[in-house]
Amino acid sequence: MNSNQDDRELLSSNNRTFLVVVDDSDEMTKALRYACRRAQHTGGRVALLSVIEPAEFQHWMAVGDLMQEEARENAESRINDLAGYVHEQTGFMPLLFIREGRIKDELLSVLEEEQISILVLAASANNEGPGPLITALTKSDVVGQLRLPLTIVPAALSDADIDALS
Repeated sequence: MNSNQDDRELLSSNNRTFLVVVDDSDEMTKALRYACRRAQHTGGRVALLSVIEPAEFQHWMAVGDLMQEEARENAESRINDLAGYVHEQTGFMPLLFIREGRIKDELLSVLEEEQISILVLAASANNEGPGPLITALTKSDVVGQLRLPLTIVPAALSDADIDALS
């Protein structure tokens, strides 16, 4: 049995999988810490999703391909670094998903295809709103399609606050 199959069997036998969308925002680390703490305290598992958005530069195909390849390498490096953190926090390696496409579409696909229990996102700390993904997911046409709870972690919480809550 391969590792991915082992992970899926563990996932199906476990009743809680916390999905965190990986990006470069400061608040993502808040969502990740919260998910790790909740997984640790409930016997759950963490899953990480990194989405590689299509390259905007399509004038020369070779340049666009190079940009996509570089974006994939960066995503793989970032998600592997975060996987180490999750392992340290929970004692388990997370499930890893790397997708290419529009973030909202790929997130909804993962939620449909995989056995995810709770989506954990963090709100932006700036005054421009909670962030584009939370805004997109909480629109009336999308929020009704979600088949799981959405947990939004305020970016203003300290690590101690998150630990106390989870």
